[in-house]
Amino acid sequence: QVQLVESGGGLVQAGDTLRLSCEASGTISGITAMGWYRQAPGNQRELVAGITVGGHTNYGESVQGRCTISRELRKNAWHLQMNTLKPEDTAVYYCFLRRLNYNHYGQGTQVTVSS
Repeated sequence: QVQLVESGGGLVQAGDTLRLSCEASGTISGITAMGWYRQAPGNQRELVAGITVGGHTNYGESVQGRCTISRELRKNAWHLQMNTLKPEDTAVYYCFLRRLNYNHYGQGTQVTVSS
């Protein structure tokens, strides 16, 4: 079993900065990547950022240049720094952990950006 716990969501204003964190516990051997997806009402879930255990990162087109993902392998934790937030960044953010070709997801944390 894998458990993921997110933290750091909330209500912010446009232009603000926010940092999301996720911490994994349980059976977490064989990890290959971790990161964040988000889903806004009426939209499909989209990738925000991902990072491999080797440190390779990729970002969703809509957040390119505004987000930075980092990981702390010893703590089984990773973080998403989001800058210059926009109202369209409003969504539920889900951290994920890829293990043995399967994605595990957290329960989600709401991020609301007011204009």
